[in-house]
Amino acid sequence: MANIPDKEVLKRVYGESEKSGARFLHLAERFAENFGEAKPEFFTSPGRTEMIGNHTDHNGGKIIAASISLDTIGAAAPNGTGSIRIRSEGYDLIDVEIAAASSVEKRAGTRALIAGMIEAVGKFGYAIDGFDAYMTTEVIAAAGVSSSASFEMLFCAMVNALFNENKIPLGDCARIGQYAENNFWMKSSGLMDQMACAAGGAILLDFSDAIRYEKIDASFDALGYDMVIVNTGKGHGDLSEEYSAVPGEMYQVARALGAERLCERSMEEFLKKIPEIAKVIQNDRAILRALHFYEENRRVEEAAKALEKGDGQTVLRLLTESGNSSWKWLQNCISKSNDQDQKVALTLALTELYLKEIGDGCCRVHGGGFAGVILAVIPREKTNDYVNYIAAFVGKENVYPMQIRQTGAVSLKCI
Repeated sequence: MANIPDKEVLKRVYGESEKSGARFLHLAERFAENFGEAKPEFFTSPGRTEMIGNHTDHNGGKIIAASISLDTIGAAAPNGTGSIRIRSEGYDLIDVEIAAASSVEKRAGTRALIAGMIEAVGKFGYAIDGFDAYMTTEVIAAAGVSSSASFEMLFCAMVNALFNENKIPLGDCARIGQYAENNFWMKSSGLMDQMACAAGGAILLDFSDAIRYEKIDASFDALGYDMVIVNTGKGHGDLSEEYSAVPGEMYQVARALGAERLCERSMEEFLKKIPEIAKVIQNDRAILRALHFYEENRRVEEAAKALEKGDGQTVLRLLTESGNSSWKWLQNCISKSNDQDQKVALTLALTELYLKEIGDGCCRVHGGGFAGVILAVIPREKTNDYVNYIAAFVGKENVYPMQIRQTGAVSLKCI
């Protein structure tokens, strides 16, 4: 049998060892088929959920995010060639020579992302050399649970363990992923996705002054609930204009307040000047989105305290308020580009009917919105019932029960 992580390690990460053991055995076999007899080290990197704090980071707001139990796993070993060779299951081998990484064409998918991370590792002053890796993932692509950040943090965990004695701080790992997205994918990216994948568990992020984070002792499992992510059936790859309008309109309000970002002015200052601002910008939606920003920050702070106290009912109330604000004030549950395609809103409506029937739980749009996924928080004894209910509308393959995962992106030798 291939050398795979032992059962106790798997139980600490996954809560079981049978299913996860089969995944890592498959990974080890595929690594051997592709790269020969080298003994690889095994790695895991979770996806992430944004629990509360929808569209606040860009204006210096606060977010509670958490890693989830869907993950990307990999096997990796040094190859001594000066090239990084990565095979993701279902895709062709990607081979990037470290010395030539900076010349890789931008906007060129995974190859560009790898090249960008190679360049960033060097710029941040860390060691990197050639290695081979085979990866496979459960993280849903293009659906708001950060499959790209999960991949980036898995790459960083490999580089960290293989060449840097696990001494690269989590914040620098996140910045390496951000650098690659900003400079090689040419995609504006904050650090929320990468930090949530890297750190593990729930974290409170504050973007008002640099980027600060603190771990929160939070678990829906301990509160008696499951998170269920529902993919509504439409990705969000073609909605960049609508995404850009959200921070753009908040910046517009901030400028009218004499600031760069909304975090630089208080809610009280904003409320006093709304009539004046409305005349200047003539954009009611921008004002509504700014109101969402201030109220969402308040909810994040309250939710962090409630989570630490184990106050489940307050958490559910705040998540519901956040979801309603995202729908009505932020307005990111329906896409203007095709206003007849309202899968997020429809799936939320169907879920609200179910929650009303059972008298418990909550739901909200997840991530950037406009398309993609919703998050439902369901009493554990009702999870299977809800999965079957919503699967009748979206298909069971699009329904993912999960928990907050306490393990971030890491080599399993470190568990």
